[in-house]
Amino acid sequence: MPSSYRLTEGVHHMTSDTTESGRKALTGRVAKLTELVHYQEGSIVSKTILDKKTGTVTLFAFAEGQGLSEHAAPFDALVCILNGEATVTISGKGHRVKEGEAILMPANVPHALEGPGEFKMVLTMIRS
Repeated sequence: MPSSYRLTEGVHHMTSDTTESGRKALTGRVAKLTELVHYQEGSIVSKTILDKKTGTVTLFAFAEGQGLSEHAAPFDALVCILNGEATVTISGKGHRVKEGEAILMPANVPHALEGPGEFKMVLTMIRS
């Protein structure tokens, strides 16, 4: 799970759910990803679905004004917007990503995320 986050007004808060509850929600059943993680005012809420040596799959719900500040990760990460839209900045270049769209953030390259309003996304990180 990314460790850098911020609220534009300066208040920080992140909540997360356990991997086990996220995994149970999908194991052997169909689920709507947008219904597995919920907005919480002033927060970033995350729910890890899979956490393996080879990678992670994590759902996020960003309340309005929330974002991830610029950071780099040692692995490629695929962001898929499930609800709303976000600006994903990679190496200083902003990319508007809308519901149903995805973008790959390459390993070891600075990136950040923020939305004009609330948004949900799934982050798939592959460790290699």
